[in-house]
Amino acid sequence: MPVASAAKIALIGSPNSGKSLLFNRLTGLNQKVANFPGITVDIASGQSIDDSSIQYLDFPGVYSLQALSGEELVAVEAFTRALEEDLLDTVICIVDSTRLEKGLIFALQVLETCHRYNKPMLIAANMVDVLDQHSMQFDPQGLAETLKIPVLPISARTGLGLSELAEAIAKANVPPQKFESDIIASDESINHLHAQQLAEQHGPKGDLLINTQTRLDSFFLHSWFGGLSFFVIMYLLFQSIFTWASPVMDAVEAAIQWLAAVVLPIIPAGVATDFASDAIFGGIGAFLVFVPQIFVLTLVVGMLEDSGYLARAAVICHKPLRFFGLTGKSFIPMLSGVACAIPGIYAARTVESTRKRWLTYLAIPLMPCSARLPVYTLIIAAFIPANKALGGLVGWQGLAMFAIYLLGIVCALMVTAIVSRSSAELRTDLPFVLEMPPYRLPSWKPLLRNAWNRCKHFVTKAGKVIFMVTVVIWILGYFPNYGESLGGSWLGTMGQWIEPIFEPIGLDWRYGVAILSSFLAREVFVGTLGTMFGIEGAEENFTSLAQQIQDSGLPLGSGAALLVFFAIALQCVSTLAVLQRETGSWRLPVQLFISYSIFAYVAALTVFNLVELFA
Repeated sequence: MPVASAAKIALIGSPNSGKSLLFNRLTGLNQKVANFPGITVDIASGQSIDDSSIQYLDFPGVYSLQALSGEELVAVEAFTRALEEDLLDTVICIVDSTRLEKGLIFALQVLETCHRYNKPMLIAANMVDVLDQHSMQFDPQGLAETLKIPVLPISARTGLGLSELAEAIAKANVPPQKFESDIIASDESINHLHAQQLAEQHGPKGDLLINTQTRLDSFFLHSWFGGLSFFVIMYLLFQSIFTWASPVMDAVEAAIQWLAAVVLPIIPAGVATDFASDAIFGGIGAFLVFVPQIFVLTLVVGMLEDSGYLARAAVICHKPLRFFGLTGKSFIPMLSGVACAIPGIYAARTVESTRKRWLTYLAIPLMPCSARLPVYTLIIAAFIPANKALGGLVGWQGLAMFAIYLLGIVCALMVTAIVSRSSAELRTDLPFVLEMPPYRLPSWKPLLRNAWNRCKHFVTKAGKVIFMVTVVIWILGYFPNYGESLGGSWLGTMGQWIEPIFEPIGLDWRYGVAILSSFLAREVFVGTLGTMFGIEGAEENFTSLAQQIQDSGLPLGSGAALLVFFAIALQCVSTLAVLQRETGSWRLPVQLFISYSIFAYVAALTVFNLVELFA
């Protein structure tokens, strides 16, 4: 007996309407949610947690079915194709009830499309909890009677109205009628006029929300206070990486040391004990210590996204970014690149101009992504004392982290400025238009869940590569003399061959091997170095890798050179693969890999000589 296929329900709406948060509520999945345009770049699907016969499809947020950006094109083409191929059973259009007119402009386009393809449609008027908080109301029943389709007031944040939405979905089997109005118009502005009329008749009365947003924008978008607050917020972001994560990092390191002390005596002496001590606790353990910083970074960036501040930051950055050939919309994918370059590259689809999008691609690999974070933390911990100034408000390590992050951003801007001025085509621009989402308190549950998932993804994906590389490095460094002398091992022999390349910046062959292995993934540097130091110090007590680097006598100039090298070099195979997929060619990825590697080496050599000269 054939099994009935699941009913497919499309969720479509404008950015900031709460569409992906509703998707998470309905499916229990962990689709990322944020309060600025451009965060959802692919179509997600998930089974209903209440009815296994229903499958929800979360389309990227769009402002219009006449697509402009690459991201909108993904959503509109997929939505239209699904309707043409009869893959959808029902369409739910999510609108922001606090901004009803804006949402209805898009909803009327969807209504016309569903009428054309004979597909049932519902409108989910989200964020009614915000209206309730301000004693404001709108008329969903009157709007439903006018449009002749169900209009359900809901709150994806609190779950209000979701049971009524489920009942309406179960009953939705009649295609919508064509919307008729007494407004006579012959151009594309007819939907705007209809939406304005409907919002005036059925929307919330009053401008309390607009006044609140205006008061906050008068500060955050102020010509002086806005820029000052931006730098303060960015500085606090990088300070938090050390201050908030430090206690958890210490706890993870203590746990690894305790586990090593418990496990190692149980394992029979010999190769097995050496492998567990050097490769597992020395290599993988050194990598796991930095996972709390990934959690804090993702959480803080998520707070900025969810609050609505990032769109303001994009406006603040637009004018200075134009000088470097970019646009304010480049800020969002560039900041996404701080967590990981891959979602940043996907988010660049929101940049309408093809040329500006390519310039954004050049900048994203130079953004200080979380994969660099373990390397930065290790080198900074080895050379910068954990002292504080100004009564404990400023930590020197946090300040150093802020400086190296700033270096990556400055390098990105320098590259785009040079490239944009080298081509007349790249100096052309489209008008900068960006919606200002309302200020909202972050939704903590999705934020914490996303930060946790980011850490889990970081460990499971990068951890596999790190484990494989660590095993290979340990085997090469342990044999053929069974760990008696690292210099006499296979790894030592290979290291001698490449040592002349890194000797000018004061690095011996061990660091050269770690750098080369990190081209698979930057995080591998820490695990590789931890493995080699573990082999070399196998007879010593278990100590932190940063302390071992200090004891090895590495010059300060070499530490600074390492930071600069990792800030610039494109050491991520996954990033290169995604760039190839987005651009449709290997030309740009190969060019970036070669040019950024040369740039990184020359910059590192320059910094090494300068530091050694003045130190």
